[in-house]
Amino acid sequence: MTGSATKPAGIRLKQLPGLYAISRLEAGHGIPDWADGPGFISIARTEDELSITCLQGRVPDSVRQDSDWVAFKFEGPFAFGETGIVLSVIRPLSENGLGVFVVSTFDGDHLLVKAADRAAAIRLLGEAGHTLL
Repeated sequence: MTGSATKPAGIRLKQLPGLYAISRLEAGHGIPDWADGPGFISIARTEDELSITCLQGRVPDSVRQDSDWVAFKFEGPFAFGETGIVLSVIRPLSENGLGVFVVSTFDGDHLLVKAADRAAAIRLLGEAGHTLL
């Protein structure tokens, strides 16, 4: 089939325990001790901000944050050159008005959706051919 992309097979996703927060600190702020610990953690620094995603119970109330997210881990591994993996997961969610936050690591990807959207996300992902473990 010339010119057509191959649709990736259904992705297996595993919900991680707990609720997560996405926090924002000033760009020059050091990485705080509370950022490290159990669960999924992502720390990203740009010239504009320091962004930390971790279990929300660790984030001090004084820190700017968006809380009540649930996290799903893509069960890979996936090759760096493999295309369409993340798109196949976020498309059915975004097309149905659900907000998503995606974090990629060396070995895989993590999808976060608001806890209030969890049931709808699971239903939509199942309908799209993905498997929730």
